[in-house]
Amino acid sequence: MMEEEARTGNIDLSRLLTDMVKAIVEHPDQVNVAEERNGDSVTLTLTVDPADTGMIIGRHGNIANSLRTVMRAASKITGDRVNVEIR
Repeated sequence: MMEEEARTGNIDLSRLLTDMVKAIVEHPDQVNVAEERNGDSVTLTLTVDPADTGMIIGRHGNIANSLRTVMRAASKITGDRVNVEIR
């Protein structure tokens, strides 16, 4: 299904981030992504269980940076600029 969305440019960035993070954390039911749009700019605020915060940030921020890189690549398909905040 993601492939078809990518071809048509209708990617749900919030769902994509949610799905990626749920695959990483110990408490997937506590994953929440809030989306705020301002023109062509999208801010995704990621909230996870406090016990999972370190897992999402990763050693030296590597996982957080990787998540942001994937989201920037996906946003090129939609034409939006995306910013991922982790709380």
